[in-house]
Amino acid sequence: MASSSFYLSARQRAEITLRSRHAWWRLEVPTWLLIVAVYSGWFAGVFFWRDLGPWLGTPWLIWFTAWYMSLQHELIHGHPTRKPWLNQLFGTLPLAVWFPYGLYRDTHLQHHRNEHLTLPGDDPEAYYFSRARWGELSPAMKAVVRLRNTLPGRMLIGPLLDIVSTLNGALMAVLRGEWRTVSMWLIQGLLLMLLFSWMAQRGLSPLYFVLAVSYPALSLTKVRSFFEHRAEHSPQARSTLNEAGFVWRLLFLNLNYHLVHHDLPGVPWYALRQVYVADREAYIQRSEGFVVYGYRQWFRDHTRTPVEVEAHPFAAGKSPAQSGRSGYDYQQEIP
Repeated sequence: MASSSFYLSARQRAEITLRSRHAWWRLEVPTWLLIVAVYSGWFAGVFFWRDLGPWLGTPWLIWFTAWYMSLQHELIHGHPTRKPWLNQLFGTLPLAVWFPYGLYRDTHLQHHRNEHLTLPGDDPEAYYFSRARWGELSPAMKAVVRLRNTLPGRMLIGPLLDIVSTLNGALMAVLRGEWRTVSMWLIQGLLLMLLFSWMAQRGLSPLYFVLAVSYPALSLTKVRSFFEHRAEHSPQARSTLNEAGFVWRLLFLNLNYHLVHHDLPGVPWYALRQVYVADREAYIQRSEGFVVYGYRQWFRDHTRTPVEVEAHPFAAGKSPAQSGRSGYDYQQEIP
């Protein structure tokens, strides 16, 4: 949690922005409309699959499946209602297949401890390794990591690595008797069976949906998160500001302004851009220049050249067998 005067100014500006808008902003009407649009678009894509055919239906469903994942993120942060159980109802259906909403919610809220951002073992969404763990990797595995750290690699194999890791976690939950996690997976599996059965009735093969729709949709989300965070001493300098175009902003619900989101996680998606524009120069200074001028820049700079997200510069680390906590001990190397 940031405590600077800038943070207070940004929070106050966000509150003023929301109060000054029409009632439909304050009542989160844009998020309610988003829910209607996402669900209507996804279910229409399946229902009219025979009429659309794969050439129209596939990109249609990829968009709405990726958009649903962005919606799930918004639900986690308390929108459109202040009732977590109600928000969860809107995000529990496994339209994107891979991850139970509850599991995503728990790990993502842990990720929002800004002082732990990028630290392997403490940040569940970190791509970095501790120096000890990096040193243990084989040359082949290091090559896989460097491929994953290119943008095409992140889109091609990043989802696969995440899926394997998540399924391994599910297996470990069963072996350890973590019944809360197991129940999430059982509900996920039951709902998936119902959705797959309905897809088949509408002429859409569940296997085709998984391979040609759900996996590419997950790949799209990897564009947003490709280099969202970097290892820096200052927590506010760890989150990027991406000045993306309208279509990307709509798909990702303005999460490209990622530092704004981490500073003000309670601000709804439709206000993030206004908050950023109102304090643009201050945010750029606060991020220590961690600014990207659209996703095109990442495609241009990192199609072949990987980002340097390997051994974390501040996380020396111990192997899990040597450590009694999450597997890592952190040594802040302040010059």
